[in-house]
Amino acid sequence: MLLFSAIVSGVAVGSMYGMIALGYHVTYAISNTVNFAQGSSVMLGAVFGYVLAIRLGLPMPLAVVLALSLCALFGLVVERILVRPFAERGSSAWLMATVAGGIVVDNLVLFTFGKEPRGFPSTLAQKPVAIFGTGILPLQVIIPLVGLGIAFALQYAFRKTARGKALLAVVQNKRAAQLMGINVRSAIAMSFALSAALAGLAGIMIAPLVSVHSDMGTLFGIKGFAVAILGGIGSAWGVMLAGILYGLIEAMVTSFAGSGYTQIVAFAVVIAALAICPNGLLGRAVTRKV
Repeated sequence: MLLFSAIVSGVAVGSMYGMIALGYHVTYAISNTVNFAQGSSVMLGAVFGYVLAIRLGLPMPLAVVLALSLCALFGLVVERILVRPFAERGSSAWLMATVAGGIVVDNLVLFTFGKEPRGFPSTLAQKPVAIFGTGILPLQVIIPLVGLGIAFALQYAFRKTARGKALLAVVQNKRAAQLMGINVRSAIAMSFALSAALAGLAGIMIAPLVSVHSDMGTLFGIKGFAVAILGGIGSAWGVMLAGILYGLIEAMVTSFAGSGYTQIVAFAVVIAALAICPNGLLGRAVTRKV
């Protein structure tokens, strides 16, 4: 019974990590950059959702759409101000710029939203259904389904559609992509918007199972990046699989050894896995021309 409960919890939380990691995957696949303010996008999704649905009383579907739109707008701002000016000059300073931008946003939310954790009530997280003698919340089933659905959609779009393949050409050869009629700047900007929206969706979905506060996204963002690297950041299926595995490891350690060992064991497993598979579970080695 305890094992089954740990598996369900691990798959749900792991799928949330996978959604965050998919955000890293999208920007990396199109622009060869990532948004290290991704954790802040997780937090913004939860905070916007809470303010719109709980404080303002908007219907939940409308609140979710508006919250994700605001997260996407945040992604556009990050790309335009914190990434593009540096990337176009061939500088890697966007790494620190996105980290700093995330810290600024977290503190702005701290001063405006407050520091006290708030519960995010949801009917999907209030009435458990008994399965094999264990109470399972509907949200714990919905999160993996949504995560796997998004992973499938991204993998299909990038690998099977002409437009998706064209977008992948942006990172390989921007000039060739422009000759194919692709607006390179817009493609990269949209990848950051989608990345932030995916993180915001993860924040909204996990909020009823945790609590909403200004620094909730920090550790989620770090774990999401670890999952992206572990799965092979260039593979949508890889990062989703890695997220679920990471969530299962966390849940098992917490259930059978105690929460004090969770981060130690989980990150140790990540290090060991990368030592064995440097390119991630489903990643590919980069071919360099000489």
